[in-house]
Amino acid sequence: MAYTISTALAIYFVIWWVTLFLTLPFGVRSQQEAGEGVEGTDPGAPVMARMGRKLIWTTLLSAVFFAAGMAANNAGYLNIERLSKLMGVPL
Repeated sequence: MAYTISTALAIYFVIWWVTLFLTLPFGVRSQQEAGEGVEGTDPGAPVMARMGRKLIWTTLLSAVFFAAGMAANNAGYLNIERLSKLMGVPL
């Protein structure tokens, strides 16, 4: 089954957001861990989130995940008949 461009973009958008939440905790140090607590802030607040780097990694990883999913779909591993049989749901 061929996807339209809007369907492919919607799938990529969902994968991108899931990957963003997957990459957010990596490399974050809290104020308490760094010993740089600012008066009136939560000790668990990040010192430097490095969001630009996380957005780049998110885009790269989600492109890899999307390409792997599309390759599996084109190879026939993600068709509806196979997935419904795997889950025990009759068509």
